[in-house]
Amino acid sequence: MTTVETAPESERPAKRAEISDRGRAERRLGLMLSAPAVAVMLLVTAYPLGSALYQSLFSYRLTAPDDRRFVGLGNYATALTDPLFWQTVVTTLVITVITVGVELVIGFGLAMVMHRAVFGRRTVRTAILLPYGIVTVISAFAWKYAFDVQSGFVNSWFGLGDYAWFSDRWSALSVVILSEIWKTTPFVSLLLLAGLAQVPRDLGEAATVDGATAWQRLRRVTIPNMKAAILVAVLFRTLDAWRIFDNVFIMTAGQEKTQVLSFLTYQQIITRTALGLGNAVGVLLFLSVVLIAAVFIKGFRVDLSQVRGDR
Repeated sequence: MTTVETAPESERPAKRAEISDRGRAERRLGLMLSAPAVAVMLLVTAYPLGSALYQSLFSYRLTAPDDRRFVGLGNYATALTDPLFWQTVVTTLVITVITVGVELVIGFGLAMVMHRAVFGRRTVRTAILLPYGIVTVISAFAWKYAFDVQSGFVNSWFGLGDYAWFSDRWSALSVVILSEIWKTTPFVSLLLLAGLAQVPRDLGEAATVDGATAWQRLRRVTIPNMKAAILVAVLFRTLDAWRIFDNVFIMTAGQEKTQVLSFLTYQQIITRTALGLGNAVGVLLFLSVVLIAAVFIKGFRVDLSQVRGDR
């Protein structure tokens, strides 16, 4: 008679973490609630996406409608081998990384202020969220005039003389980034405020009783329980910043090497009337957005039931 030895508990392969029943129920509910919106979005976007993909396979200009040639992936090869495209990618990446990082820090601080405000809570929240209610085009024009050499007041306030902010790439991008941070930080703070409301108060009180400092409570209690809200805020703002267009269009018009991917698509289609190449750049922009979303969703997956400690 042979005996089968059982491997020690420490040597057994770790079981894959199972999703709780509540997590499965919330996943089903999320799919049911998002299905109508997804269906409408597909109906609205299916034709434009299909048309852009189809036209990107041709060499076609509006100024020469009879000269239309099938080039397959030639437009994509042209875009991906053009230094201007990669310069545009770098510019878009710089704007995205800086704006999202700064907005996350400032937005968290504003969310804490709104969450802990005792007197005038509605007034505080209204004042903080006011910039987000302004139309982006109006906001961009306001920032452009503020930093303009002739009509702006920034140079006179800080004693900068006749410094031309929009005559240099990095100073122009600085103004674009500042305007983007001012405009959209309230959106991040609103999402983080919702996350703060979900942090169990008894955990913070227990940590206080155990002698934890304010920094320790923030790092070990508040932030871990806000992981889902933080990731949602970062994802939304990353996708939005990656598609920035209005501020660049109004402030710099792509001059001084300030083109971003959305503006490059506009230039190719509207300015140069190169429908094939412009749609190829637009498709690449769309694919990059899908890739960013997939990386966030798969790489930083958060089970809300596990965050709450459910089983």
